[in-house]
Amino acid sequence: MQIKLYELRKEADLTQAQMAEKIGISETAYRSKELGQTDFKSTEMFLIADILEKDIHEIFLPKKTTIRG
Repeated sequence: MQIKLYELRKEADLTQAQMAEKIGISETAYRSKELGQTDFKSTEMFLIADILEKDIHEIFLPKKTTIRG
């Protein structure tokens, strides 16, 4: 689940339906992506970052991180 996205969307007082409309996808598709069942496209991630007025890295974290030592 995209916990940070969920929290920021709630803080912005936006529903999943409103966010879906803003990025041009169905509410069902948006819900699936927010739940982590489907990946967001990079264009959708940048749109969401603009809507929420955040840096993309503040919202979307990489699924796997490598620790280099």
